[in-house]
Amino acid sequence: MVQPHKTTSGTRWLTTHGVAFEVRPYDYVPKGGTAEASRQLGMPAHQVVKTLVMKDQAQQPLLVLMHGDRKVSTKALAREIDRKTIEPCSEAEAHKHTGYLVGGTSPFGTKRALPVFVEASILALDRILINGGQRGFLVEIDPRVLVDVLGATPVECSG
Repeated sequence: MVQPHKTTSGTRWLTTHGVAFEVRPYDYVPKGGTAEASRQLGMPAHQVVKTLVMKDQAQQPLLVLMHGDRKVSTKALAREIDRKTIEPCSEAEAHKHTGYLVGGTSPFGTKRALPVFVEASILALDRILINGGQRGFLVEIDPRVLVDVLGATPVECSG
């Protein structure tokens, strides 16, 4: 059953920065990912954005925002941002860097400021759903917020 909305670090960040958002809760399914959220909320997976915690060759963490129906090409991303390698963080590392549990990772209100990279084609969408800071809890926003308020760097890294 969908849980009532709670304030999260993500929604506090959005509110503090004056970002308009609509709460879009759904029933979290372990390993269901964006496909499950898309199905439950009736939004194309292409408009459901996943937040991925990755690291470079120096073990420095970064966030990558990608369409729910696409994968990140770590080689293309590494080339774009001038790093030798990029790889996903473990669940424990992701939690340590963001303060969020995997499946509930938001790019907003992370434990510490991390560089954020967004697949450029996301910015062409009218609206997106993105995690609001807990499992089963997305927010609907204008994708320009990712660049204009969050400071994400557009990249082309879908594989």
